Amino acid sequence: MTESPAPREPDASRGRLGPVAIVVASVALIILWSSGFVGAELTARAGGEPITVLAWRFTVLAGILVAVMLVLRRRWPRRSSWLRQGTIALLSQAGYLLLIFEGVRAGVDGGTAALIAALQPMLVATVAGRVLGERATGWMWLGMIVGLSGVALVVTGALGGVGGAGTPLWAYLLPFAGVLCLGTGTVLQRRWHLHDDLLQTLTMQAVVAGAAFMAVALVRGEAAAPTEPDVWFAVLWLVLLSSLGGYVLYVTVTRSHGATFVSTMLYLTPPTTMLWVWLVFGVPISALGIVGLAVAALGVAIVLVAQRRAARS
Repeated sequence: MTESPAPREPDASRGRLGPVAIVVASVALIILWSSGFVGAELTARAGGEPITVLAWRFTVLAGILVAVMLVLRRRWPRRSSWLRQGTIALLSQAGYLLLIFEGVRAGVDGGTAALIAALQPMLVATVAGRVLGERATGWMWLGMIVGLSGVALVVTGALGGVGGAGTPLWAYLLPFAGVLCLGTGTVLQRRWHLHDDLLQTLTMQAVVAGAAFMAVALVRGEAAAPTEPDVWFAVLWLVLLSSLGGYVLYVTVTRSHGATFVSTMLYLTPPTTMLWVWLVFGVPISALGIVGLAVAALGVAIVLVAQRRAARS
């Protein structure tokens, strides 16, 4: 039997979260997705090499998930599922994270990388309208623009401006390519009407992403297991909060409410990261950052209200 060319309706009806559940899931998604940037900061402060931490993060994650599959005696997915889930993993996890890290390594400052990453909701909204039928209305586009403005304010307040004197122009293409990878993976996650459950999905994606990161680490000669306890703390932070928390919710919310919805939620990632950094590292929050948080929240609210009205009509 061939797959339906328009899988949006069955996917939306299967496992759609209720009003209260989607609010709780969205708030938790924002908090846990933002924890990944704290994990990156923990890695930097511990002196860990990013590719080493990424390789061992996904190796540990894959080991945990495979062990759970074996203990629960779950059915292993078919080859076709591995091919599709592996493609999504290479885009949404390996490609996105590696290209963002490589861009920063090439000289793109974190603020500029965050601004480039914040273009993802607009990219997904553009593609989703054509591929998934999730067309964005004028009010939704306005909300996304307002949300992007809020992100710009947060980044400016945190760094005192963005820029990168002396950084080659090609370096800025790396985080942009990472955004394209995540956006494409998000759309495919919604487009392909896969019947794998959440545990199977996460296991396949973790195995493929772990293999990809470890291959890069081996080529660079940076695949040896970390020896510093602080680096392992960063690895476990990323495994538990970012992967088993943030990415699980990312997949769940995408399946439930669509690619445009989940991508719009990510506008609140930089403001929430600002709060995380204040709580964990004691970095003060600027007044401009607080304004940016409010503007980003307003933009997301506009998108959500417009999306609800569009669904009713």
